[in-house]
Amino acid sequence: MSSSVAPPGWPVEVRPPDAPGWVGSATAWLLDQCPPEYRGHRAVRDQPVVLARFTVHHVEASRDAVHRALSEARADLPKVVDASAVEGAVQTWLHEEARLQGLRRAVGLVEEALRGRRFAARL
Repeated sequence: MSSSVAPPGWPVEVRPPDAPGWVGSATAWLLDQCPPEYRGHRAVRDQPVVLARFTVHHVEASRDAVHRALSEARADLPKVVDASAVEGAVQTWLHEEARLQGLRRAVGLVEEALRGRRFAARL
């Protein structure tokens, strides 16, 4: 009997691969990472691998938006807000960049598992 193993970076809200109910927990979690409109598309909602792919693209697009915002912040924002507001915005975007990096890893791991990959416990 093989045990279900979740690798580092696996989302805590998702049961490990092959655990009872794991696909349902993965689907619910993936939907939570996407715009609410995705729930209305049966082709996405009812196909976990498709949903995972959509989620990857959504998270990557969000990450790209944060990178663009960071690259423009110090040039554009001082024209309309004071220096402390600019620094606050930059710090917020840096925090969001780190969150999205972790989320991208988690979504990728769930997608791999939905495609059949299983993870081994490390000693």
